[in-house]
Order: sequence, then C-alpha cells, then structure tokens
Amino acid sequence: MYWLSQLISRPGSKRTVKGRRVKGVELKNDVAIATMRQASRIVATVLQEIAQRVEPGMTTADLDAYAEARIRELGATPSFKGYHGFPSSICVCLNDEVVHGIPRRRKVIRAGDVLKVDTGACFDGWHGDSCITVPVGPVSDAAQHLIKTAEAALYAGIAQVKAGNSLMDIAGAIEDVALAAEFSIVENYVGHGVGRNLHEPPSVFNFRTRQLPNLKLEAGMTLAIEPILNAGSKHTRTLSDRWTVVTLDRSLSAQFEHTVLVTETGHEILTDRNHLDNTSSLQN
Repeated sequence: MYWLSQLISRPGSKRTVKGRRVKGVELKNDVAIATMRQASRIVATVLQEIAQRVEPGMTTADLDAYAEARIRELGATPSFKGYHGFPSSICVCLNDEVVHGIPRRRKVIRAGDVLKVDTGACFDGWHGDSCITVPVGPVSDAAQHLIKTAEAALYAGIAQVKAGNSLMDIAGAIEDVALAAEFSIVENYVGHGVGRNLHEPPSVFNFRTRQLPNLKLEAGMTLAIEPILNAGSKHTRTLSDRWTVVTLDRSLSAQFEHTVLVTETGHEILTDRNHLDNTSSLQN
C-alpha cells in the first residue's frame, strides 16, 4: 500500500534476474515467479497463523513479534521492518485505523475489534505482500458486513486479472462491489506492482479514474491488489506518529490484499491462504 502521489522503491534483487519491461512495469520470468511464490507462501502462512491465534487480551506488539519470528524461521526477512523507517514487521490497525498502524505493547486487542494485519516477506530478493481483516470474536452485524464486502471487492478485482484486460477493469469491479453496499473507498492509498521491490509500478487503483494510465495487463506482471473500504467517509488523516492513518469520521475500516500474478489465461493468487501446503517445506 502506498500513498497515491509517491512511488517508493527498494534496493534490487540479490539475483541478477532481468525481465522484459512494458511501460516501466517488469514482466517476471520463470525464476522470479518461482521465488515470488516462495515469498508469498511465507506471507500467506504467517497471516493464516495470526488469524488463527489472535484473541482478546493480546497486544498488537505480540502479533508483530510472532510475525517477525515466523518470517525469519521460514527463511525470509520482513519486508516492512526498516522500510522508510517503519519500525515493525507488520502494519496492524484496529477499528477506525486504516493503514500503517505501528504495533505497540500497550495496544490491547479486545473482543469485538476489527483487526487489520498487513505484512510482507522478502525471499532471495523478491517480495510477497498481503493483508487480512479479522473479526476478533463476535463483532457487530455492521462490522461483519463491512469485512465481507471488502473481501468480496478484492476478489471481484482479482477476477478481472488476465492478459488483455486493463487496470481499470480491476478498479471498476472493486468500485461496483463497494458502492453497491454503500461503503466508501479510500482513494489516497492504492495498490501497486510488487516484485524485486516492495512497491513498484504500476499504481493499482480501486476506483474508476482518468488520472491513471489504463495499462493493459500482460502475462508476468505481479500486482498487489488491496481495496480499503470505510463504513463512513472516504476521508482520512495521519496521526502524530506520522504513520498511523485513521478515518476522519472515526468510522470502521476494512482492507484485504493479495499478490497476484497475471497469466496468459487468467491469474494466480500467490498469497492464497486457502491452499497452503505443510509449512515445513518452506523452511531452509
């Protein structure tokens, strides 16, 4: 997730793997894709484990410590830690917090919270990136509806990913799901390309716009698609820690994200949590 007006870069891969570029977007070759699958499986594994382990009384720092230890145990490094000064291995947000929440020892997770966890792993110089929203115990019907709609919007966007389609096909599908449920879409933060850099071209919008070059998708592109939906206004503000973004009207927010590979016939969700193998095969 990056700020709309700023494309952030990261040092390149440890491997000398060069893919063809289309309008500044790298098309990954087979070696890069295989490595990104590994990075993305690590991310998916860690998020799945966090979703299963989180419970009231834990702190957001507890989740961060667990995520960092598991990412390293599985042979990768946390993509987020130290990234432009970010202090942790996950971004963790509760309720009206939108993105970039810093884990803290004093921030206790409570029953009924809407918890967002976003993390990335770098394996052999290539990144995977994903986010989940988890209801902590029973949540309100309104919160559950927001969470389900945000996830549905993500998968509607992913369904449009195939060679020959465009970025606006993704954006339009996400927007239609969100607006049909009368939720707003956060516009200041968008999806992005991902690969040897955590954030790279193209910008992947979640709403129809003429500000974005409507890039045609080609096989080998890898995209982090990540809609953020708010129960109230789309407007946000950044707290004094200069990282944590919250809804301006204090309404609930939900986010889901997957790293997705464009293929000749469709797509592959690299961070898919539904088909994880035994995680022991991930370890060095």
